[in-house]
Amino acid sequence: MNRSSAMKVGVTLDLSGVSCPGPIIGAKKIVMELTEGEVLLLISDCPATSDELHTWAERTGNEVVRTERLDSGATGYYVRRGRRPERVANVELDLRGSVCPGPILEAKKVLGGMAAGEVLKLVSNCPGSRADVEDWTRVTGYLLEDVVESGQHEWEFYIRKP
Repeated sequence: MNRSSAMKVGVTLDLSGVSCPGPIIGAKKIVMELTEGEVLLLISDCPATSDELHTWAERTGNEVVRTERLDSGATGYYVRRGRRPERVANVELDLRGSVCPGPILEAKKVLGGMAAGEVLKLVSNCPGSRADVEDWTRVTGYLLEDVVESGQHEWEFYIRKP
């Protein structure tokens, strides 16, 4: 049995026609939801996807196990969810009980005093915090390295200051 027939795809995400960084953002969001070993098939026709996806996968402990050119002209990227890396934070900010946008406002203050490369662990149970933090990090340039659901509507966000 060859490697491709042994690989079972759990989720397919077709982002053909979406320019970068869209495919990477989409893949990251889906892969963070997968369990260890599950595979995402990302379909993208953006030329920058390959370099960006491989860099992101290497940095986060995931793996691009295969790529293939599709009949449509797009490329299929098979991304396997790796083991969640042991997360070490330089600062922990527990804002359970604080309503949105409180967690983001406080995180912004704390990150402002941190050195480049340091990681903030932000804990929040505000129901809208997951979407809010993901959007906020995307537009501000902070790196959302991982999101761990630690309870019902309770999240641990690992945010690296660039």
